[in-house]
Amino acid sequence: MMLLAGAFTSQPYISPREANRIKAVVTILPQAEFVEKVGGERVQVTIMVPPGASPHTYEPTPRQLIEVSKADIYFQVGSGVDFELSFMDKIIEVNRKMRVVNCSEGIKIVDRDPHVWLSPKNAEIMVKNIYNALAQIDPENEGYYRKNMESYLKELNKLDEEIREILRNVTNRRFMIYHPAWRYFAREYNLTQIPVEKEGKEPTARGLMALIDQARRLRMKVVFVSPQFDQKKAEIIAESIHGRIVFLDPLAKDYVGNLKRVALELARSLS
Repeated sequence: MMLLAGAFTSQPYISPREANRIKAVVTILPQAEFVEKVGGERVQVTIMVPPGASPHTYEPTPRQLIEVSKADIYFQVGSGVDFELSFMDKIIEVNRKMRVVNCSEGIKIVDRDPHVWLSPKNAEIMVKNIYNALAQIDPENEGYYRKNMESYLKELNKLDEEIREILRNVTNRRFMIYHPAWRYFAREYNLTQIPVEKEGKEPTARGLMALIDQARRLRMKVVFVSPQFDQKKAEIIAESIHGRIVFLDPLAKDYVGNLKRVALELARSLS
């Protein structure tokens, strides 16, 4: 009997509230923000690509696949992120009962660029897709999800207005960035990104010289980089133009705060 009691006490305690929460899995951190904003206390979120990792190269761990096996729903980005192209079939195989939702449904994918979430207008569509899925699998709490969604959509709308105001008086609207994640953001706010890396490949020596010449010609003083990527080539360009490196994170979880910071950094660097 003592052994039996010991076996039970070794198990982690799960409160009734936790047991009743929807177990959701997302691919990237910004999605976790979206799901948590809509799902609130009704949802428990597991993130596949952790902070500091790149969805272009990350591979799921056995522990993560165990979490997937317990999940009720998987919110995939759905725009062609490398992690999903490589592992989505395996993830579905682990849990065939799990509902899979394409968060990018209704978003126009441009030039096979998967970074759709970096436009607040696209984020609004993703949030609506998340709401629809949660309302369908948990209709008793539809009103709760709707209220949360509407509140967050107001935040996103305010963010869009603030970014437009921050960038309104920027005259030089071209910026150089190592990993070209910001196409949708740039399109939304009349900016042009000049990529150092193209189609996942670093520039050749000749290509690097051409970028340095272009940066000099445009009188650039900043090269932007993502913290998930090697910055050596960007540093070479920055040194050659007597400029500096500035980080723009396309995968920060604090979506609203992060995009506001991005807009401020761009406005500061491009004015």
